[in-house]
Amino acid sequence: MRLIRRAAVLGAAAVLAAGLVSVVSQLPAQGHGTPMAPGSRTFLCWKDGLSPQGDIRPNNPACTAAVQQGGTNPLYNWFSVLRSDAAGRTVGFVNDGELCSGGNPTFAAYNLARNDWPLTHLTSGARFDFKYSNWAHHPGTFYFYVTKDSWSPTRPLAWNDLESSPFLTVTNPPQSGGVGTNEGHYYFSGNLPSGKSGRHLIYSRWVRSDSNENFFGCSDVVFDGGNGQVTGVGPNGGGPTTGPTTGPTTGPTTGPTTGPTTGPTTGPGGDCMAVYRIIGSWSGGFQGEVTIMNHSSRTYGGWTASWAWPSGQSISQVWNGSSTVSGTNVTVRNVSWNGSVAPEGTTTFGFLASHGGTNTLPTVSCVGS
Repeated sequence: MRLIRRAAVLGAAAVLAAGLVSVVSQLPAQGHGTPMAPGSRTFLCWKDGLSPQGDIRPNNPACTAAVQQGGTNPLYNWFSVLRSDAAGRTVGFVNDGELCSGGNPTFAAYNLARNDWPLTHLTSGARFDFKYSNWAHHPGTFYFYVTKDSWSPTRPLAWNDLESSPFLTVTNPPQSGGVGTNEGHYYFSGNLPSGKSGRHLIYSRWVRSDSNENFFGCSDVVFDGGNGQVTGVGPNGGGPTTGPTTGPTTGPTTGPTTGPTTGPTTGPGGDCMAVYRIIGSWSGGFQGEVTIMNHSSRTYGGWTASWAWPSGQSISQVWNGSSTVSGTNVTVRNVSWNGSVAPEGTTTFGFLASHGGTNTLPTVSCVGS
């Protein structure tokens, strides 16, 4: 491992000597999802800060403050505001002031009481097309609440700030796009709360019916006659400059090009998920990492990940995995020490690769055995 890391450094001496490549720590791997419309704080801050190089450079002041407090890892994992032990519990389980993070300390910065978070503009009482990330698909029920008129964005959200009943409840809605991607989502329509004006929060809970795992999200909205427009995102505050699937470009970078991209679930029951990251890049080459996530109820005895390079990349070295290459197709299997992956557990492998043009992101699939 040390020799491989040293080779990566030597291969990118001009960039890495400046300390520009960093490894993002891993969050617990469980089912994932968060509101995309109206967008949650983590989702919209991710869109706000995602640069063409794949690293996070926030523009919005609230997103900037959250990154200063909690780092960029929560935004690379914008779909992971969850508690694995919630089991539908709310008041007393998640403390007042911690609702936006669900009591998950990794996302504590997104509890900040500010009036400058990215904002979705809505019309009170109107029909709205909701979208909720299906990064990992599970059955369950979605609950959406709105804040009382007495709520103020200058104080952290408390349970008593929410109207007593959800204005929308949806169970097992349809989905569009592949799971494990930045664009896949559940979709459903519902009426927004009536009689509302000005700034509010829409608070969401996704309660899985097949486990104790629950998800939480805060979406900052303003009822001003809007139709879902988003402001406060991107350099000009009117919208993102890069789409959710933007990948790294070629050439030297001014910071790490790190971030999760695609990796649909495959295998029996769709229980294996692979998340592809670029750890660092330099002219003509890059270092990548794939995280294998076991979303099943059984322990894997082994796993296989595979993808096809979309734009002429070529893998040169792999660690914590055994690779086979055939043309553009890459297959990586576990080695002896990391084949066993417990339910909701993870393992990772890394690699070095080269590219001669646009470093387009591949779609990685995996199977657990």
